[in-house]
Amino acid sequence: MGVVILLVMAAGVALMLTRRLPTAFALVLLAVVIAFVAGAPLTGKNSVLDTVLQEGAPTLAATMIAIILGSWLGKLLDETGIAGTLVRKIVEFGGDRPTVVTLGVLAVSALVGTVTGSAPAAMLAGIIGIPAMIAVGVPKVTAAGTVLMGIAVGIPFELPVWQFFSTALNLPIPTVRGFMVKLFPFALAAALAFVLVETRRRGTEHAWSLKSVEATPRSRREQLGDAPWYALLAPAVPLVLALGFELAIIPSLLAGVLYALITTTRPGGMNKRLLRTLYGGFEVAAPPIALFIAIGILLAAVKLPGTVDALEPLVKAVSPHNPVLFVLVFTLLVPLCLYRGPLNVFGLGAGIAGVLIAAGIYPAAAVLGMATSYNQVFGVADPTSTQTVWSAQYAGVTPQQVMVRTLPYVWAVALGGLCVTAATYL
Repeated sequence: MGVVILLVMAAGVALMLTRRLPTAFALVLLAVVIAFVAGAPLTGKNSVLDTVLQEGAPTLAATMIAIILGSWLGKLLDETGIAGTLVRKIVEFGGDRPTVVTLGVLAVSALVGTVTGSAPAAMLAGIIGIPAMIAVGVPKVTAAGTVLMGIAVGIPFELPVWQFFSTALNLPIPTVRGFMVKLFPFALAAALAFVLVETRRRGTEHAWSLKSVEATPRSRREQLGDAPWYALLAPAVPLVLALGFELAIIPSLLAGVLYALITTTRPGGMNKRLLRTLYGGFEVAAPPIALFIAIGILLAAVKLPGTVDALEPLVKAVSPHNPVLFVLVFTLLVPLCLYRGPLNVFGLGAGIAGVLIAAGIYPAAAVLGMATSYNQVFGVADPTSTQTVWSAQYAGVTPQQVMVRTLPYVWAVALGGLCVTAATYL
């Protein structure tokens, strides 16, 4: 039966890779088939309808709320001009020095990456930042990669991601926060190395992007002007509260929303702006929410007693427990998190993580280390991820070109995270 479940999982990966089904739909179908194969009844305890679908769908509800709030704050950063002002100030400071401009855009990308992930974060930093980098001679692939590497620096401090791993792996927030803090230096070092190496190795390319460097910024600036300097602290507010004062994630994000609103909006316009950006945030949050519903359903399916009993002997047989082998094996498997592969934590990888924990193969904290390390790779180099596709297309290159250039750096981040995991939890 365990072999049949693995074959079903392989079929699910094929459906996602070939785009026969959207990822969320494929995961739900996969969960239902796994439950039936594992012998789950239609209704009742540990059943397909009541346990997998009914109880699984809202499993990640806290994460969904955090995603909505992060998207809301991201919309505020866009509409109030906070994100645009941050990038403009960096570009003005850097002048015609490519490395300085690129490092500045990297810093802004990291800051907005702590607020919201995926394409919204890339847009906030890249709409102005990518054309500005290209205009001063930064190669197009390097410009796109810089935004993505910057977002990856922010991912360890992205509060919705903390909530996701906390809920999905049944770990307390302090445990997730503690590992993310350890992962951050690797992400930062890799991002700085990418900028410093690529801008020097590739030299300058004075070619124009298809996007106008000045048209969009001037339009926004004429409408809004620069945001006040104190409003530019808005992206850091949730992070300071959650990391420095250990405030809960949802209140921290709400505080960021209120701070961004109060520091940029007159009292008479607050209600309209709140509603407008909230509704816009829902639109941005809809795709990840659909995915998290599907992941919750898949987690419920792989945690069924029949599934665990069927997969436990197979997974134990191939899972290394020696710390050195653990690092070597899972470092070599890094490419399996690309192209929506089986180790992508926002896909089938969530189910595999659930099996590893439910079967007692690894401690939940070790699975956290593995999953977050892979997430650093997926968030930058996966040609199917929305932020990679947007950044590459906006810069005028292909996602595959960005993957080839960034993969060595984020692979090193994954190696560092796996080393920390093995040393700490195994």
